[in-house]
Amino acid sequence: MLHVRSIWNGAISFGLVSIPIKVMNATESHAISFRQIHLDDGGRIRYRKVCELEDSEVSSAEIGKAYEDVDGTLIPITDEDLASLPVPTTRTIEIVAFVPAERIDPLQMDTAYYLAANGVPAAKPYILLREALKRSQKVAVAKFALRGRERLGMLRVVDDVIAMHGLLWPDEIRATDEVAPDTAVTVRDKELDLADALMDTLGEVDLDDLHDDYRQAVEELVTAKAEGHEAPTAPAGDEDGGKVLDLMAALEKSVRAAKRSREDTTGTGEDAEVTELPSRGSARTAPKEVGGKKSTSRAKKTAEKKTPARKSTTKSTTAAKDQTPRTTAKKPAAKTATKSTTKSATKKAPAKKATPRKRTSA
Repeated sequence: MLHVRSIWNGAISFGLVSIPIKVMNATESHAISFRQIHLDDGGRIRYRKVCELEDSEVSSAEIGKAYEDVDGTLIPITDEDLASLPVPTTRTIEIVAFVPAERIDPLQMDTAYYLAANGVPAAKPYILLREALKRSQKVAVAKFALRGRERLGMLRVVDDVIAMHGLLWPDEIRATDEVAPDTAVTVRDKELDLADALMDTLGEVDLDDLHDDYRQAVEELVTAKAEGHEAPTAPAGDEDGGKVLDLMAALEKSVRAAKRSREDTTGTGEDAEVTELPSRGSARTAPKEVGGKKSTSRAKKTAEKKTPARKSTTKSTTAAKDQTPRTTAKKPAAKTATKSTTKSATKKAPAKKATPRKRTSA
């Protein structure tokens, strides 16, 4: 914390209590930045600040602010002018209310800052406000001015530090009227069940384990090119990726893939019910048959009933080998015998081809 440069010094106004604080950025960007170059010769492209009247480059110390009027007139505004504005929030973070955290719309969240006590006398009121926020389980809504404009802020406790999130004003949040789909779509319960199964299979994640894969890939690319090696290429992806041909099939496939991934990672798969869908070539019946569980149980019961028919067929085939050919009565049960049993019976009794058969009623 001591090595982080403060960007604003002021005070928190908590009723009649004033807490001197320093404001510093709570986040930092690790994105890789690139320079612009001239493609013909590799020369670097630079932007220079040039005065239009003198047609010469000027330094940062010579640059100030101005407001451009509608007619193009530039009205100079100095830092002293802004600091002397009759607004209490120019050097103060003024707390206006304490509300439950759920009242703050995440869409309003902006840049995050850490607020540090500025000096030894500020320690006690700082800790008082911190502990009051902890015990109330609320956040403080405040107004402050930073970088030329007044803003809203939300104060909350992070570990043992008071953090402040800049908030957008309510009128800066765009309405959602023209964003939501305007097509009438019906979502079936079975689709929601599969979506729930996918959510359960993916489960939770420790946010500390997530990292920037894109930045890592760019670093590897830069290293490879700097050392004269071949640049890494992206692995071949699924040709059907992005094509949602069948929503139910896509959800089912996603559940299976997520379950496999979790088993590979943790060694134990989370129980997630996957609804079996019929193949695209088969005819789909009523929605209740999508699961396929009832048809499986019926097949087992039918197989159990067919077992006696197999035994009777075997006995009649054996008798045909040991005795002279005779008329064999076929019963309806013989028609339900499996193909493998019928083929074996045909091979073992070739004499039946020359013997006329008499059909008797069942």
